[in-house]
Amino acid sequence: MSEYDTQQVDRAMGAIIGAFIGDALGVGPHWYYDLAELRRDHGDWIDGYTTPKPGHYHEGLQAGDPSQSGIILRLTLESLLANQGYHQADFCRRLEQDLFTQLDFSKLDNSAKQGPGGYTSQSIREAWHKRVQLQYPWEKCAGPADNTEALERSLSFAACYAGQPKLLSAAVYANTRLTQDDEMVLAHTLAFNGVLGLLIEGHALDAALSDKLLTQVDQGELPFCLPSATTVDQTFDMDDLSETNLSCADALLTPAFMAKLAANPETRIEPASKIAEVYGMACSIYELVPAAYYLAARFNDDFESAVLHAVNGGGHNMARAMLTGALVGAQVGLSGIPKRFIDGLAHSDELLALAKQVAELKPEAKS
Repeated sequence: MSEYDTQQVDRAMGAIIGAFIGDALGVGPHWYYDLAELRRDHGDWIDGYTTPKPGHYHEGLQAGDPSQSGIILRLTLESLLANQGYHQADFCRRLEQDLFTQLDFSKLDNSAKQGPGGYTSQSIREAWHKRVQLQYPWEKCAGPADNTEALERSLSFAACYAGQPKLLSAAVYANTRLTQDDEMVLAHTLAFNGVLGLLIEGHALDAALSDKLLTQVDQGELPFCLPSATTVDQTFDMDDLSETNLSCADALLTPAFMAKLAANPETRIEPASKIAEVYGMACSIYELVPAAYYLAARFNDDFESAVLHAVNGGGHNMARAMLTGALVGAQVGLSGIPKRFIDGLAHSDELLALAKQVAELKPEAKS
């Protein structure tokens, strides 16, 4: 393996393990919208894994355990490895057997505080209801939830499809459509994975990154249509507005906007955790993704600061930290993640082995 390949594997592993770390960091202090209550229960600054308080979300889990997001991310990685890339039928089978109808965890139902990890997101509950209770085919199980649930699992695709944006976007698009069918969610999920893939390749999260994504659109590698063309002679192509060419191309501009914000001393946000209040503390993808880009750009070489500011911002800090962990992990690599975060992560040896195997995949197109 060449030095470049070794470095790319390190960055891909950093993205995967960074996501698992961010998820686990959020288990204890998840969903405190009252920051005074968060400080009262978890101190002035959360600096590591914590156990959920009695009566709060994820009660019964221990410090370092995964939430359901981490459980599904691992399931997705296992499917990628078993099939040497994304295979939708296998992923659906695993999701049904291991999550929807499994017997060794608390079973899913229509309530939120139920299921593996102690909480089940709206989009998974909707898909479970349609698939298990109504027995719909998978192509009719997606719902309108605007959360980051599909992004939290599909970010794993960037680890093995980095450098292959067309295959990456096809896998992300197909997988996201299983549980979420809102175009804005699809756009941000595709854009985020495009960013993550570039970071794993070694590109910087800076003001030029969005131009690189737009170039991929021009080359037919990202399924967007651009309302503003790259030359003055081009106009908006109404024939390009298809099911698989999204019109929400502004999602591709967000990374550059956030990188500029993070680099501008005149717009400094202090402490950086306050970015959660600027863009919103709730579960919507359009609130979480900009905050993750900002933290990952501002702390591009400091994994610890990035994920801890994500967690200490409150609200849906678990997803914010998971996305931030993936972005910064891709920049610093596994070798740049402080050892204490890996040591405290439940089943870390198994996750490291799985991450390495997926990062070393060279997948081809799968059905």
